[in-house]
This record gives sequence, structure tokens and C-alpha cells, in this order.
Amino acid sequence: MIVAIIQARMGSTRLPGKVLKRVNGIPMIKYQVERVEKSKLIDKVIIATSRSQKDDQIVSFCELNNISFYRGSESDVLSRYYCAAKEYKADTIVRLTADCPLIDPIVIDNTVNLFNESKVDYASNTTPPETSNFPDGSDVEVFSIQALERANNEAIRQADREHVTFYFWKYAEKNGFQTNQLSNTENWSKYRYTVDYSEDFEVVKRIVSELNKRNQFGELGEIIQILKDYPEIYDLNSKYYFGIGWEIN
Repeated sequence: MIVAIIQARMGSTRLPGKVLKRVNGIPMIKYQVERVEKSKLIDKVIIATSRSQKDDQIVSFCELNNISFYRGSESDVLSRYYCAAKEYKADTIVRLTADCPLIDPIVIDNTVNLFNESKVDYASNTTPPETSNFPDGSDVEVFSIQALERANNEAIRQADREHVTFYFWKYAEKNGFQTNQLSNTENWSKYRYTVDYSEDFEVVKRIVSELNKRNQFGELGEIIQILKDYPEIYDLNSKYYFGIGWEIN
């Protein structure tokens, strides 16, 4: 069972309530779920949120839209993922975050295929960031339930438990994990359409508006072409970089 788990919470310090902010009249997370559901390999999509009262809004959204969900620890996101994966009987987990509404299902499937074919513990397209040639906002991470269980049992540092997969890719050699990274034919790592700040949200809104004008779904190459055609959109959030705000020391 391949389960996509989208982590989401209302309490973002940089852009509170962002997951339910509307893009073209649609809550950002619904926009994302509909794109993830176009994956040919994922068997189940769930939203993993916290037990915090402020995340009741996310649960209400899930119930209204018939989306499966799990509620766990707000700060220990690693345990939230592990418990969610166990509850939904996942063998393989596709980790996605709610700040990537323009995720491409083709990139998801390519990363899952890489994970399966290379028989590793963990595969991703954007981590480690220093060797990635994918844009920030296209992030896909895939790992086995066995690897997730190990990480949940062994990880001690707060950053490792908050960011879920540091324990895989940041210390892969030390921890004995086999990892692989999806490559891209072009280096698009300078582009950004994740949503952490108000400028990021404006970028996503403008991309979606342009996709609608062009009658395009918004595959990775189509999104990059818009950012190339309209440098003023690219410039809106170009001061931010992949992993800004991470505590990884």
C-alpha cells in the first residue's frame, strides 16, 4: 500500500492559516489533494494534522470533502507520520507538505519509481538541497515503513522529529540508510513556488491564474515556463531560498 501523507497545520508562524487560504477560489490544500490524486501509483491520500484545537478547521475541511485524515502530535511530526502510516497500513510512504500546492503527480510517480527500482530506504527529488536540480515547491519524499519505524524509534534531536526526514538524508551514511535522488534534465533549483511567506502565496496565485489562461494543468515544465515568461513573478519571492528557517545544525 502506497500512502501519500500530506502534513498540514494552521499554526504556521510565517503565514498562519495558509493551508486553507484560497487559490482561484479553492482552499490551497484541496488544490493540492486534487493534484496528488492524479498520481497513478498512490493508493491512498491522507492529511496528517495535529490534535491542537486550531487544527479543528483542517479536520472539518477533510470531513466536508471526504478526505481521510489523522491527528497526532503538533511538534513531533515524525511520530505523527509514523502513527498515521501505521493506522492506514502503509508499506511505502510518500511525504508531502501542505505548502506545496502545485505538486506534479508525474514527479510523484517518478520518485516512487526511483524508490522501487533502486531498492533504497529513502528517495527524494529535492533533498539533499545542495545536489537537487528541482524547484522548491516540487518536493517529494518516499520511504519505507521499516525506515520510518527506525527513525521514529531512534531520532532524538528536536529538529529531526520536527522535520521528519532529516534522519534519513542528512545522516544517511552515519545511520546506514540507503538513499537516492531523482535527477532532472535541467537545473531548475533557483525557482520557488512553495508557500511559506505572503510573497510565495502571491506567486502561486499568479501561476494558477496564468495556467488557467493557458488552459494547462500545471506540470513542472509548464510552471517553470511561466516563471521564465514572467520574471516579475519569479522576482516576488526570489530572496527566499530552499530550507529557509530549517534548524539543521
